[in-house]
Amino acid sequence: MSFIEVNHNKAYYEVHGEGETSLVILNGIMMSSASWQPFMGMLSKQFKVVLLDFYDQGKSEYLETTYTQDLQVELVKELLTALDLKQVTLMGISYGGEVAMKFAVKYQQMLSKLVLANTTAYTNQQLKAIGDSWIYSAKTYDGKQFFKATIPPIYSSEFYESRVAWLDAREKLFDKVFDEKWYEGFIRLVISAETHDVRDQINVINIPTLIIGADEDIITPLSCQEQIHQEIKNSRFVVIKHCGHASMYEKPIEFFSTVMGFVTVGHEHFVI
Repeated sequence: MSFIEVNHNKAYYEVHGEGETSLVILNGIMMSSASWQPFMGMLSKQFKVVLLDFYDQGKSEYLETTYTQDLQVELVKELLTALDLKQVTLMGISYGGEVAMKFAVKYQQMLSKLVLANTTAYTNQQLKAIGDSWIYSAKTYDGKQFFKATIPPIYSSEFYESRVAWLDAREKLFDKVFDEKWYEGFIRLVISAETHDVRDQINVINIPTLIIGADEDIITPLSCQEQIHQEIKNSRFVVIKHCGHASMYEKPIEFFSTVMGFVTVGHEHFVI
C-alpha cells in the first residue's frame, strides 16, 4: 500500500498501468479507490491510472476537525508533485469533480485535460438540504437507515427496478462495514462541500474539458453541468440517457467510452 503524507496527515493512493498518458481519478463523496477496481483492468491497459482516497475516505487518514475542499485540492497537488506527474488528465465525479474544478482553477498548468462528471460548480440550497439529510442519517450510525436516506436519489428508477438483488446486497454491506469513524469522516466531507462555489472562477479554465451529465441525475441535475459548460469555453458536454447520478456504475460502457475517447482525441482539431 502506498501513502503520501501532507502536513502530518497520510493519504492513500494507487498507481495502475504504465501508459504514457496519466489519468488521475478523484472520488465521489461515498467512494474510495476500491470503487474503481472493476474498471482498472481496462483503464490500465491504455493509461497510467492514479487513484486517490481523499482525507476522510477509504484508507486515508480520518481527521478530527472540519475543513474546506481546499485541503483536498492541496492533497492532489502534493500527490502529483511527489509522483512527478506532469500534464495529466484529471477526472472527478460528483464531489471529486468539485475538487477537480478548484484544482484546475489554481493549478491549471499541471493539467492537459479535465473530465467533470455528474458535478456542480455551486452547492445550491437544494443540494445543501440533501447534504443536511445525509448528515442527519449518518449521525444515527445505522447502516440501513443511512442507505435508505442516501442511495435511492443516487440511482435512476430503471436501475433501481432492474438491480434489486445488487442494491439489497449493498444495503447489507452498509450495515456491516461502516463504523462510527467512517460516518464522522463522511459528515466532515459533506460539510467541506457546503461552501463550494466556483461559478465566477471556472471561466479561467482553458484546457480541453469533458463534461458528463445524466438525464435522471437528481443530486446534480443537467442544469448544473450546462452551467459549467457555458463557463468553460473549451469544453464538450455529453449527456448519458436513462441514467442517474452514479453514471460510471449505471452506464459503464457509455461512461468509459466517452472518457477514453476524449482522453485520446480531446485535444485534436479537425478540418472537415
